[in-house]
Amino acid sequence: MKIYATYNIKGGVGKTTAAVNLAYLSAAAGRRTLLWDLDPQGAASFIFRIKPRVKGGGKALIRGTRTLDDAIKGTDFDDLDLVPADFTYRNMDLLLGGAEKKAVRQLAQLLEPLGADYDHVFLDCPPSISLVSENVIHAADVLLVPLIPTTLSVRTLDQLTEFVGGFDGRRPDVRAFFSMVDRRKKLHVQITQDLRAERAGLIASAIPSLSLIERMSTERAPVTAFAPRSVAARAYQDLWSEISRIPVLDIRDILMAGGGGHGYGENAHRNRRRGPGYRCRGTRHQDQEGHGQCRAAGNWCADRAPACAGPAR
Repeated sequence: MKIYATYNIKGGVGKTTAAVNLAYLSAAAGRRTLLWDLDPQGAASFIFRIKPRVKGGGKALIRGTRTLDDAIKGTDFDDLDLVPADFTYRNMDLLLGGAEKKAVRQLAQLLEPLGADYDHVFLDCPPSISLVSENVIHAADVLLVPLIPTTLSVRTLDQLTEFVGGFDGRRPDVRAFFSMVDRRKKLHVQITQDLRAERAGLIASAIPSLSLIERMSTERAPVTAFAPRSVAARAYQDLWSEISRIPVLDIRDILMAGGGGHGYGENAHRNRRRGPGYRCRGTRHQDQEGHGQCRAAGNWCADRAPACAGPAR
């Protein structure tokens, strides 16, 4: 399981649109994908037509009275699930702060049991430097930083790089990419050229500033889904092609391959409650063994039947 986080200290730089489109492209490629909308504004949840609410709120997840698995909702797209936002996430710093020494690793611990069920996890993060962002950085394998080519945005990248560099132990691979680029602006062109010449590891693909991307909120779907041949969609496809080739050595994969460790490995994967298939979004459907019926929406099924095709709300 690889964990990608779209994160920036600044808001309004294209984090959510990147997370939504990259998660969709991952799923479209056949990877079992989960997107966790950590922003209390719930933009990613809105785009995927899922109510931004988690039963018990962020408190239930952090305190362990509700598992992250229980909060997962199916989307309208195969192999793509969502943990919706909740307005109580605005207090998540306070909830995480109560965990004392484990405060910066709570999100990683919540995600760990899902290692056998998903290939890729995307975290759509709120802007800020906070305890939530520290948790995200500890959990992520790759930190994707959308960067508008302006002087202030470059300054925030410097701050973020310094912040991550001060971490002890495992650190994510920080990869910035240009977002909302307007090539009619001389400043955008100049900063794009200068930063690529000065910094190694900058992702070559860039996301242009296009009105079609803004239409995601009215279409309520990824631009890569409703306009797959557009310039905007091709930009995200190029971005995902580059990101998916970033090598990530993950101890979770070593445990899965070797069959040893803390509940991972071949037997643990086979014995998980939910096997390969789809999350049932209806209330009546055979289970993965071919007998019985789903007792509640959200169970897993071997194949999607018409009874399961309704919206996951």
